Parts: sequence; structure tokens; C-alpha cells
Amino acid sequence: MARTMPEQRGIKQLKRSDLVAEEIKRLITERNLNPGDKLPREIELQQQFEVSKGTIREALKSLEVQGLVKISTGPSGGGTIAEVPLNRTLQFMQNYLFFQDVTIDHIYTVRQMLEPELAASAVPHLTEEHFHALEHSISCCDPTQSAEDLLSQRREDVHFHDILAAASPNPFLRFTCEIINEMIRELIVYGNRTPLSEHRRFGEVNADFHRDILNAARARDADEVRRLMSEHMRDAAASVKRMKGRIQGRLILDTEGTRRPAAAKTSAGTARATPAAATTTRKKAPT
Repeated sequence: MARTMPEQRGIKQLKRSDLVAEEIKRLITERNLNPGDKLPREIELQQQFEVSKGTIREALKSLEVQGLVKISTGPSGGGTIAEVPLNRTLQFMQNYLFFQDVTIDHIYTVRQMLEPELAASAVPHLTEEHFHALEHSISCCDPTQSAEDLLSQRREDVHFHDILAAASPNPFLRFTCEIINEMIRELIVYGNRTPLSEHRRFGEVNADFHRDILNAARARDADEVRRLMSEHMRDAAASVKRMKGRIQGRLILDTEGTRRPAAAKTSAGTARATPAAATTTRKKAPT
């Protein structure tokens, strides 16, 4: 039996292909499909929703643009479920905020609210793999130990928080903090007149905070992790302001950002910036 289209459910009038795209999303949910699973063939979707081939293809293209589906051609082609990448989600969010006056203060106000709870929630779930990844991150971001350039060190500062996010059992909190981390990586630049010594001091203080947080996490002291992270976020917000940190342009990804290589995975399963990602035009920012 053909599925009832959603005009009858009080949904506002949309293009037919958009309505079909919403129905395909429901189909994915009802069949519990996961990334890598195939959608029904186009002809089957046509018959199920009683629409033309063109409408089905337009609906699938819409889902592909959203990052939910990958379309392939050929005899065995069709739609395959995909996991929406974080940078695609960030791009949609930035487009939504395009005409909003979002500042560093706004970003760090939210970060100060969420990061302490995220870190505390992660403590019971941290494994030896996570601890090893956190230690490695500290060695990479500490100017007294790392031979990396300043931009790579600052990216690694943020990666430390990604590792904690990966261990959080709260998927919505994890997602929100990862989006903030990605915004910091992609959009914040510093005044060109900021002395290199100031960047180095910022990195050293961050590394000290990260060590203290790691030690408290190893002791499974969630309250101490929360306290330290709160202090760390207050200090980071003040330092970024002192270093003339600002949002680069409007909140929208450039084409280079959308094409950057997929992030590598650490042993703890968290994303880490690839060398190619660390050599964008923003490399001059810390100077």
C-alpha cells in the first residue's frame, strides 16, 4: 500500500520532492537503517510514494546535499545512508547565523557553561586509550615540548577537548561542544600584532591546565575536573580577548574549509586535524 503523504498531517505546503525527502527520513528511522545501509531502489521508492522518477531523484539529491545520503550511479547504484560530517553541520549552523552578530564573547560564554559539565560527565567513561590520547595531545600543544608551529599547537589545545567530548555519554552535549570546538578551530584568528611570546604563554598555561585536568580525571574526581575546567575556560576567554581574538569574516565556511581532508582518527576514536588541515591560509593568524 502506498504511504500517505504528509500534507494530510498538518505539515506546511512544501515542494513535493521536499515532502518525499521527509518521508525517506522517516523510512530510514522506521527501518533502523545505519550509515552504509542501502536505500530501496528508485523504482521501489517511486511505487511506495506514488511519484515520478524526477521527484524521487530531486528528493535524494536534497538528502545528499544535507549529507544524509550518498548517491552512486550504475546498475548497483542508488542511495546509501551516510553519517553527516561535523564540518557539514557547522556549515549549516554558520549559514543560519550568517546575519547574526556572533562574537568571541558569545562563543566563550556558552563554552564556559558547557565544557565543565562535559568534562565531568566524561570522567567515569575515560579509558586508557583516552588517557593516552590526552597525554599525547598535551605533549603536542605544550610549547616547551612541541616542535609544531603555533597554529598546530592551538589546534591541539582544542583537540584535548574533543577527546573528552568523545567519552561523554550525553550525545547532545557532546555534539554541541564539538561544534563549538570546530568553530574555534575554523573561525577564530588573532591580531597580527600579538607577540609570539604571548601565544607561547597562552600555550603553556593551557598545557598546565590540561595536565591538572588529566590528573584529576585519572583519579576519577569529577568534581575536581569540573572545577579545573571552569577555571580553564575563564582563563582561556580572558587570554583570547587579550590576544585580540576575533571571528574571521562572517560565520560561513569558505570553499577551502568545506574541501579539507577528512580528519584522522586517534586510537580513542576522536578526530584529529590532519597536516593538510593545518596548512590553510589561516596559518598566518598567530603571527
